[in-house]
Amino acid sequence: MRYFLCLSLVIFHFSFASAQFTIVELNCENLFDTRHDSLKQDQEFLPDGSLHWTKSKYWRKLNAIGQEILSCDDKCPELVALVEVENDSVLFDLTRRSLLRNAGYRYTVTASPDVRGLDVAILYQPERFTQLTYSAIRVPPLSGQRPTRDILYIKGVVATGDTLHIFIVHAPSRYGGEKRTRPYRMQVARLLCQQIDSLGQQAQVIITGDFNDYAESPALQHLYKRGLVNATASACGRHGAKGTYRYRGEWRSIDHLLVTPSLSDRVDSAYVNDAPFLLEEDDKYGDYRPRRTFRNYRYQPNGFSDHLPLVVRFRAK
Repeated sequence: MRYFLCLSLVIFHFSFASAQFTIVELNCENLFDTRHDSLKQDQEFLPDGSLHWTKSKYWRKLNAIGQEILSCDDKCPELVALVEVENDSVLFDLTRRSLLRNAGYRYTVTASPDVRGLDVAILYQPERFTQLTYSAIRVPPLSGQRPTRDILYIKGVVATGDTLHIFIVHAPSRYGGEKRTRPYRMQVARLLCQQIDSLGQQAQVIITGDFNDYAESPALQHLYKRGLVNATASACGRHGAKGTYRYRGEWRSIDHLLVTPSLSDRVDSAYVNDAPFLLEEDDKYGDYRPRRTFRNYRYQPNGFSDHLPLVVRFRAK
């Protein structure tokens, strides 16, 4: 039975010495276990499925995600939001049995109606982040739309003393065409605005995740009109990446981190973590691309994800 456990690919690092905090967002690219959920269409990620997803591949993937998280900062990140994770058992293995097992993470994960079983989650170290409350916000499907991922909402206090309202999203994909699927992502944007309005004007809000839209897309524009600022609109890597995702040789970002103005004024830096070990040569279009787990249905044992992490550092008040 799928359920919430008190615990996208967001990482918050709060430095007591510098009184700063850092946020990272990461899409894990299909972090599935090897067990079949009879209520979900996860058959391709089974040992006898089309991708031959074995236990050894699963554990290699867990450690790869752990390594990717740890590479985002010189200290172990205090708070991590993940996109494209299957369930609470995956989070248990990631936090208790992978490279992250000594980090002391707890976790909260949604139990969405997504047909494949994909969810979003957040990890945190309780001594650095006090989670006060959390909930899953259901996104009602429109006519003809498949059920999609819940939005994860967390309210908590960080080491700087700030109370943050965090929303982690994995918006509906563009499969079937951008124009046809645009209303699905617009619905998510409108729902987020409703939630923000209910918090009051003084709330410090962070919205992050995989929006399946670019910075200039209508759904993002709708959030900007609400007063939110895209802290990662111009984020680039330090090793050549010009976005978090590369499609047909073009770097773009469909992962974003938006904040209310009071937090926007405190952004110290925003960039893509494109550490060289997360990249591979693009033999078709030239340059480099994210080193993903599967390339054209072919398993890459040294792969990580088809998305790169976003990193945003905030100054203290």
